[in-house]
Amino acid sequence: MADVLPDTKPFAGFEWKLALRYLRARRKEGFISIISLFSLLGIMLGVATLIVVMSVFNGFHNELLKRVLGFSGHASIYAPDLSPIEDYQSIVQRIERVSDVKRVTPLVEGQVMVSSAKTASGALVRGIDETQMALIDSITNDKLQTAIATPGVPDATASWVGFDKSDGIAIGERLAWKHQVGLGGTITLIAPNGPDTVIGSTPRIRDYTVVAIFKMGMSEYDEGLVYMPLPESQDFFGTETGVSGIEVTVTDPSNISAYVGDLSRAAGEGLMIQTWKDRNQAFFTALSVERNVMFMVLTMIILVAALNIISGLIMLVKDKGHDIAILRTMGATSGAIQRVFFITGAAIGVVGTILGVLLGILIAANAESLRQGVQYLTGTDPFNSELYYLTQLPAEVDLTQTLWITLMSLVLSFLATLYPSWKASRLDPVEALRYS
Repeated sequence: MADVLPDTKPFAGFEWKLALRYLRARRKEGFISIISLFSLLGIMLGVATLIVVMSVFNGFHNELLKRVLGFSGHASIYAPDLSPIEDYQSIVQRIERVSDVKRVTPLVEGQVMVSSAKTASGALVRGIDETQMALIDSITNDKLQTAIATPGVPDATASWVGFDKSDGIAIGERLAWKHQVGLGGTITLIAPNGPDTVIGSTPRIRDYTVVAIFKMGMSEYDEGLVYMPLPESQDFFGTETGVSGIEVTVTDPSNISAYVGDLSRAAGEGLMIQTWKDRNQAFFTALSVERNVMFMVLTMIILVAALNIISGLIMLVKDKGHDIAILRTMGATSGAIQRVFFITGAAIGVVGTILGVLLGILIAANAESLRQGVQYLTGTDPFNSELYYLTQLPAEVDLTQTLWITLMSLVLSFLATLYPSWKASRLDPVEALRYS
């Protein structure tokens, strides 16, 4: 009998041919084939969904981080009692000498009420020098609109040059839309803590001309942020010659904790340092937890598909009992039988995983276009900027993450074939022929 099947090396040619033959269903095996098809589709959709969701989480995290860091810098230096920092120029010079510091920005910051003929709303005013504003990529982009009359600068060129002497302010696009004002329009800023009088502190109220409108792409900032020339903000908030804080930008914001010691020594005694991680720790921690939980939940889709492989192979083994018995009598070893059914189940997992990876990357690469398509068909925005802060659906495919998802899917698929293939190898040929 052994001469009938002479090639009994592991994963011999006849094992592959037989396994692929079992994947092609005949009429009486149609139900088994349907289970195999659903298993393949389940793995494909599970892998694709996992890649898309993780890519959106990555894009959402990175885009938010970019917006947050572009808005407020990587570390803030301020007085413990929030009093103005005098002689800030010397502090700036010392911090600029610290290794890996890219930019140091003194600023005046305060909350105000923005009032117009249409409505009133709250906003955060940031007084910054025009040379520093030009270095903020999130507001110095192709969406910037300015009405600053600057000698030597073409009218069509949006620039912050001349902002300090314009006696005007810059507001976000959504704030401009909310108050129905454009370039050259006037809005009123009301600060709660104004000059002291005999009847106490009175609000400080001033009208300002809108000389610039910016768009950061993050709704919270575009709707609640106002930029003002530094000298004007010092006068408006009553800090005189001081500033309310100093912001520092470094080359590696992810490692900002390593710079705190050097920055503290350069700033001097009596000042405190707060990093971007301290300000946004709860938000980004919650985002990370949501990503991990979503990963575990979506992994269940792949696990369910793997269980379908088990049920399909068990039914196939039951149906092919007669064939297995004949192969055993012809000289096929139990290991060969086990490998045949292993290849059958593994092929479903491998093909499903490959198709899932390709589909996931394709969807992630066109996430924003698909969002716009859904919005056009349904008439509703599935990614409301007021809820998600961003105006576009970001998605970034991480190669390492994709490889881990692929490896996990393949491992689950291979593990799912072990029991059915082992069961097939343990089938007694005599019993199988007797009851076939």
